[in-house]
Amino acid sequence: MIAYDLQCSNGHRFEGWFEDSNSFDQQNSQGLVSCPVCEDTVISKLPSTFAIKGASSGSSMINQSDPEALAALGQQIVDYVEKNFDNVGADFAQEALKMHYGVSEPRNIRGVSTPQEEETLKDEGIDFYKMPMPQKAPDTDPDTT
Repeated sequence: MIAYDLQCSNGHRFEGWFEDSNSFDQQNSQGLVSCPVCEDTVISKLPSTFAIKGASSGSSMINQSDPEALAALGQQIVDYVEKNFDNVGADFAQEALKMHYGVSEPRNIRGVSTPQEEETLKDEGIDFYKMPMPQKAPDTDPDTT
């Protein structure tokens, strides 16, 4: 058995137990999975709680209830994105469309987009992920003033 965190299109969250992933997919596609609050049958899986195995030690795990560990993990993610994704700013949607249609070479990009641009990307079948990026703290070193 596998437990999934689920959400209906009305935003209600709940848990569902299934024999396996295929069982969930099959039942969901047939409209057999419904929200226990509003009986909506438009259901999606949510990311579940997780543990991340440390690279240096097989027994090292990120404790989800440790704010410092989560902050450090968040910073690692931010650093990775900043190093490995081109910042195209407000041209995100245009660049994604160019890559999708072969006008430009595929690459990792990051930037901002309007809700209308995001709807266009979805309509064109372009996958993207919205991720809040924290602002860097201003340099508070008194020697740099």
